[in-house]
Amino acid sequence: MSEFKIERAGAAPARLGESPVWSVAEQALFYVDIAARQVLRLDAEARLTQWQLDSEPGCIALVEDGGLLVARRDGLWHLDTISGAQAQLAAPPFDPARQRFNDGKPDAAGRFWIGTIDDARAPQAGLFRWADGSFSAMAAGITTSNGLAWSPDQRTLYWSDTKAHEIYAFDFDLASGGIANRRVFASFMPRAPGQPLAEYGGRPDGAAIDAEGCLWVAMYEGGRLVRLSPAGELLDEVALPVRCPTMPTFGGADLRTLYVTSACDGRPAEELAREPWAGCVLQLRSAVPGLPPNLARA
Repeated sequence: MSEFKIERAGAAPARLGESPVWSVAEQALFYVDIAARQVLRLDAEARLTQWQLDSEPGCIALVEDGGLLVARRDGLWHLDTISGAQAQLAAPPFDPARQRFNDGKPDAAGRFWIGTIDDARAPQAGLFRWADGSFSAMAAGITTSNGLAWSPDQRTLYWSDTKAHEIYAFDFDLASGGIANRRVFASFMPRAPGQPLAEYGGRPDGAAIDAEGCLWVAMYEGGRLVRLSPAGELLDEVALPVRCPTMPTFGGADLRTLYVTSACDGRPAEELAREPWAGCVLQLRSAVPGLPPNLARA
C-alpha cells in the first residue's frame, strides 16, 4: 500500500458526494450531492458554488456548448451554470418511483452513458445511452450501476455493479457506440455476516482511468482506493481517512491531482466522530496523470 499526502479540497461536507468531473476550461471541480439535491462547483481557491435541484442528481457531464447535463431521478436536464436556468431534455427511461439515475459519463463521441440504481436493491437496474435526443437501453440485470470508464484506446468500457462486488468490461466500438462481450474484469469479497468494517475491503463504486490505462476505483465502506491494471490485477491501494469514498477523478493543471468524493449520510455517529472529513472532497497527487474528461453533446 503506497503512502500519499491526502488533503481536503474543500471543507464543506456533502451528505452523498458523487460524480466529480474536472473542467479544464474553468480549472474547477464540479460534483453532486445526491442526498441534498445539489450540483456543486469548487474552484482553485476552494470557493463553493451550489445549485439547488428539485430531484436527486445521480451524475453530471460537462457539455460542449457550455453548462452541464444533469441526470436526475426525474429525467435528464441541462443546467446553465451562468444563469442557473434548468431545462428538462427528456423524461426518465424508467419508473422514477422505483429507480433513479446513478453513475454516468460521456464517451469520446459525446454520447452520455448513465446507469441506474434500484431503490429496492433488486437486480433490475441497467445502463442507458443518451444520443441524438433519445435514450437507448444498453445493458441490464444489475442493482447499482457504477464505475463507468473507458480505456485510453477507446476499445474497452468498464462498468460496475456495486452490490455484486464486481467490475465488468465490454468491447466498445467508438464509431457506433456499441458494446459487446461483457465479462468480469475484477471481483471483490463481499462482507461476511458479522465481519467488522475494519476487516472489510469495500465494494466498487465510482472509477477513473489514468493515462496508462489503469483503473482507479473507490471502494465504498472499504476506506480505500485501488488501482487495477488493464488486466484487472491489483497494482496499488491508497488508504483514505474516510470509510465511504464514492468516486475519483483526475484534475488540476497537469491532471495529476486525484479528487475523491465521499459520503457521510446515514453513517454511525461513532464513525463520523472518528472521521471529520467524511463527506468532503479529498485530494492527493498521482505520479501518473489522468485524461481530460469527455464532453457531452446535448
